[in-house]
Amino acid sequence: MNVLVTGGAGFIGSHVAEALLERGHEVVVLDNLDPFYDVEIKRQNVERCREIGADRYEFVEGSITDVALVERLFHVHDVDVVYHEAAMAGVRQSVDRPRQYEENNVAGLLTVLDAAAKNDVDRFVNASSSSVYGRPEYLPYDEAHPNRPQSPYATTKLAGEHYCRLYDDLHDLPTVSLRYFTVYGPRMRPNMAISNFVSRCSNGDPPVIYGDGEQTRDFTYIDDIVAANLSLLDDDAADGEVLNVGSTDRITIRELAEHVIEETGADVEPVHEEAKEADARHTHADVSKAQALLDYDVSRDIRSGVSAFVDWYADNEDWYEPLVLAS
Repeated sequence: MNVLVTGGAGFIGSHVAEALLERGHEVVVLDNLDPFYDVEIKRQNVERCREIGADRYEFVEGSITDVALVERLFHVHDVDVVYHEAAMAGVRQSVDRPRQYEENNVAGLLTVLDAAAKNDVDRFVNASSSSVYGRPEYLPYDEAHPNRPQSPYATTKLAGEHYCRLYDDLHDLPTVSLRYFTVYGPRMRPNMAISNFVSRCSNGDPPVIYGDGEQTRDFTYIDDIVAANLSLLDDDAADGEVLNVGSTDRITIRELAEHVIEETGADVEPVHEEAKEADARHTHADVSKAQALLDYDVSRDIRSGVSAFVDWYADNEDWYEPLVLAS
């Protein structure tokens, strides 16, 4: 198949692109190399995909808000399937820049949806977020849980889901939105809690916890996210749906810090700083719908996933750690 991955130089997008290439597909990546974190990681991701895909991979630097560019990519590459991973990330940062997030995450999504509808693609897979739920009325979140976003970022993600459903209804464009629950793993964003904890502990510094540490997260290993995405490549069972993609497990941030300390062998104790604005208190996914429609399965719980990441970090410390320290 000919597959377009927007945001394909980023953490999740590059893993999806890599898996598609390994299956023999043609992949074009559109990414603007936004310096939200050090773009060297994104450049490394692009080079890795080039090594795997050779003449089946093309990287295009540009924005999803560029209508002419997006339309040209669909026309030139005869796109069959879209994985829309491009978005401005960052719950906390979105509070200060809501218009910028709206322009990229909503208007940009519409640009890609329009082109997909005009070119009769087989499926449009949209990356959404567990942040659309907001404060929990009950846990774990199922897809019927009320949505009360607590940040502009989360609001844009919810708007994106509605537009995908609308294009499915109005334009007969098969769409699926996957609500990711805190994704982690090799090449993850360096400003995430796990990468930060591992870096600090590896250097003998204590992990910094924002707030009391009793907040919980449902962390999802990158391999499970990729598996969920690729299962949609030629399966229409979830068309028109929104699905949770999580781990079914959760851990307090303090327990996470303690586990990282144990895995790295650091002789430190966590320290606490003031809680950050707009952060969710708890997340926990009910993935029964994804299990029913996609045979979704969880390969790693948080503890085995952190162990795997610590091993990867040790093997890639020379280039990755300086980027974490600079974040």
